Amino acid sequence: MPTFKTLDDLGDITGKVALVRVDLNLPMKDGSASDVTRVEAVKPTILELSEKGAKVLLLAHFGRPGGKRSSVLSTSMVVGDVEGVLGKELMFIPEVSGPVVEQSIGILRNGDIGVLDNTRFWPGETDNDPDFAKAIAAHGDFYVNDAFSAAHRAHATTEGITHFLPSYAGRAMERELKALDSALGNPEAPVAAVVGGAKVSTKLDVLKNLVGRVQHLIIGGGMANTFLAARGVDVGKSLCEHDLTDTASAIMDEADHAGCTVHLPYDVVVAKEFAANPPSVRTCNVHEVAADEMILDVGPQATEALGDVLKTCRTLVWNGPLGAFEIEPFDAATVALAKTAAALTQDGSLVSVAGGGDTVAALAHAGVTEDVTYVSTAGGAFLEWMEGKELPGVKALSA
Repeated sequence: MPTFKTLDDLGDITGKVALVRVDLNLPMKDGSASDVTRVEAVKPTILELSEKGAKVLLLAHFGRPGGKRSSVLSTSMVVGDVEGVLGKELMFIPEVSGPVVEQSIGILRNGDIGVLDNTRFWPGETDNDPDFAKAIAAHGDFYVNDAFSAAHRAHATTEGITHFLPSYAGRAMERELKALDSALGNPEAPVAAVVGGAKVSTKLDVLKNLVGRVQHLIIGGGMANTFLAARGVDVGKSLCEHDLTDTASAIMDEADHAGCTVHLPYDVVVAKEFAANPPSVRTCNVHEVAADEMILDVGPQATEALGDVLKTCRTLVWNGPLGAFEIEPFDAATVALAKTAAALTQDGSLVSVAGGGDTVAALAHAGVTEDVTYVSTAGGAFLEWMEGKELPGVKALSA
């Protein structure tokens, strides 16, 4: 894992201006945030800097304004939600650089927190314009990145700014990088990966990277149907990318060559219609799927066998559900395997790291979010990390 400076490396920061990149891209409903998980994640960093006497300026994007100002995409929209989580009053600053920011810093007392406006109101953010990054950096004494979720973007406030200021990883970033390193960077073997979701096409790079790094690759969701079809199984009217069966075969050959066992379901839960508890639902062997049926979950026998696989492993990386978990009874396999992983983690025999939007929702649905080692809410950045890509925002922090 690359070495990087953390808040522990900061000296006396009383009266210093901390520019802190956070993720405030919150889901909104009726004018307020419907989920403040991302704010909870950065709360320790913000409060630690505040309590040590720094003037804290938060940098964040909100939505995709495309380099133009938009009142509904101003970070002022989420200031109230952030105040609620932090338990502190914040100053909203409607710029990211220039005289208004300078004057605001003069008004802030040591320990106060300000929120700068949406960094993406300026095209220089997504262009990673060095002049834009330098203009923002001019207001700070040091920079902290606590937004792993934006680390796969080489933007001015994630990468460019690090060329102009001493840069540190915040507590959430530090925790994320350590968890990811324990899962794929320097894991304890045997390692299992669960990769689910609808389409092979969206996870091709993930699968190609994993076959050379894990001992067990468990494939679920709609993408398992493409792999089953590649093995000559008739999957009926299941979601299946038939044009990618050759690719699936190549991945399985690669896995075989690398000593990685690919696990596909041998019994499945099928139905004729995609609806909650449909009358046509039944469990069958994968070779017994009728032409008018679709595979919607892994069957109970295969699920139990997958649980036995996890019991032989020391590390688990999970991205994507095993079935259509949002509709009962097609959540059964995901819930059962998640509970097995959680129990093994609690016993101390498994390090379990999970990430991606659907995965976070699936673990919450199974009631085990608190029982796995680490849950990443990063989405795209987590996926790119699973693909083995170097993340610009992380590389920029490397000491």
